[in-house]
Amino acid sequence: MLDDAIQAQLKAYLERLQRPIELVASLDDSANSQQMHTLLTQVAALSDKVSLRTDGDNPRRPSFGVAQPGDAPRIHFAGLPMGHEFTSLVLALLQTGGHPPKVEQAVIDQIKALPGSFKFETFISLSCHNCPDVVQALNLMAVLNPGVTSTMIDGALFQDEVNARQIMAVPTVYLNDAKFGQGRMTVEEVLAQVDTGASARAAAEISQKAPFDVLVVGGGPAGAAAAIYAARKGIRTGVLAERFGGQVMDTLGIENFISVKETEGPKLAMALEQHVKAYDVDVMNLQRAAKLIPASEAGGLIEVQLDNGATLKSRSVILATGARWREMNVPGEKDYKAKGVCFCPHCDGPLFKGKRVAVIG
Repeated sequence: MLDDAIQAQLKAYLERLQRPIELVASLDDSANSQQMHTLLTQVAALSDKVSLRTDGDNPRRPSFGVAQPGDAPRIHFAGLPMGHEFTSLVLALLQTGGHPPKVEQAVIDQIKALPGSFKFETFISLSCHNCPDVVQALNLMAVLNPGVTSTMIDGALFQDEVNARQIMAVPTVYLNDAKFGQGRMTVEEVLAQVDTGASARAAAEISQKAPFDVLVVGGGPAGAAAAIYAARKGIRTGVLAERFGGQVMDTLGIENFISVKETEGPKLAMALEQHVKAYDVDVMNLQRAAKLIPASEAGGLIEVQLDNGATLKSRSVILATGARWREMNVPGEKDYKAKGVCFCPHCDGPLFKGKRVAVIG
């Protein structure tokens, strides 16, 4: 399964384990189970801190869980986590083994304090470049909070379950057996939905902010550029973004960004955010603007009202609301989006194996 170069690299990563971990496999007589057993045997052989059991009782077969010895697994992989998902496996091993995650301490604290039980199931395809971000976010929550479990499910392997749930786009996430969301999500976006008090806390904090000289609405490349130019002039600058990076976050290959021969969307978005935060810019992420009230009506300053009820004030506002996937605007298109109408052949294509499809564009 793993060639010598990948094994050597993985062995180096596993040296960072701070405590033992256990792989618990649930297998059958299929060829896929044999492949999974080979993979897990290779992984376990790379570190004396990794052990393997094959007596798992997960009804999805083949699958395996990652846990500390003696604990029930909270992270599960139903299918082979290869392709884009191999990184999800590596991070699950490291984080379960005590290697600290690269997220802000405030996010870690919020995950640990989350009350209740959360059973996340993420349907993916191994060719999907957005799926690993969702799997890794939910796996991290499962590592940090005993009330959270996370299962990656390869939709191409578990086709019957995909058909039964009528899943036609990936990543698709279920929470406690109810549909939770589709598309790329960060751990902060997940927390904003499951932490019921987060929105109210954010609204109260945002409403207390002093007026800005320049408020940029939108966190894509244009919004980032506007914020940097404003902040370099030494004026008070804020950025309000529904999702920093915008549509760029959903784009795998970018080859038309001048001076950069080729890059990936999430990598470019991360670089944009790092550049913006190198200046004194107040970035308010995961916030959606709902209404703009002109200064003439608001008493001297422009007001921007948010979906969560908060209000921001500024002397000037730059609207950089970005782009969306192009649509045809025909009847039924919006109703069936992600239910048969999809925008990514790489991600969603495997779910349509053996079916009649139409390609537009």
